[in-house]
Amino acid sequence: MASRNASFHDGGFAGALLAPLKLVVALTLAFIGILVVAWIVDWTFVFKVWPDGIDRLKSILAEDLARAHDLATWQGGVPGAVTGTANFLYGVVFRITGIHDMGARFAEGVALSIPDTIVRNTYLANIEAIEAAMIGTQLLGVRLAMLAMIAPLLLLIYVVAGADGLTQRAIRRASGGRESASLYHRAKHLQIVLVVMAGAVSLIQPVSIDLRLTWVPCAALVGILARLQWAYYKKHL
Repeated sequence: MASRNASFHDGGFAGALLAPLKLVVALTLAFIGILVVAWIVDWTFVFKVWPDGIDRLKSILAEDLARAHDLATWQGGVPGAVTGTANFLYGVVFRITGIHDMGARFAEGVALSIPDTIVRNTYLANIEAIEAAMIGTQLLGVRLAMLAMIAPLLLLIYVVAGADGLTQRAIRRASGGRESASLYHRAKHLQIVLVVMAGAVSLIQPVSIDLRLTWVPCAALVGILARLQWAYYKKHL
């Protein structure tokens, strides 16, 4: 038998209060995980793969930024929102934590205390890795802005496909057609896997490509799966 405390926390009122907090914590942890993975990928390619190292990463940032500005202009949006997202993400990670100001202070060459001297030596010893992380963070912000601009297309296709699937469900329900719970659940789970994988690859890929080349086919596949999912949704609610 469940305890009274457990039933309280799982209840509607407490659950409604805790749900936003749980969502914020989950999204924060997911973002930190993606950011760390992106840094690891960038460090690997900067120090192990690319001959031109950090310059290649800078060129990828410039290409993605220009492409994101073009996409924002094409959609009738504000290109400055892309730069604003990248700067905001950079500020959260490096300005709030004081790493940016620390680097600026160390670059002045003023006399430092012994603890600050130790920190400066450590900072200078890892300056290339820190710079790669800074550029990678801005790159992640640019790509997040691009995904936000592509999201309405994905949502529109899902809604249209879902409506068509529900229409097919109504026809099947009226004519006594068979239902398939396995098809419903497989289609639903495949959509989640597809979107998560496409999103992860889009955010951490070590090359500059137009995300529309990835997400337009992805949106089409999501539409097919969404139609299949809702067409085989259980007939009796």
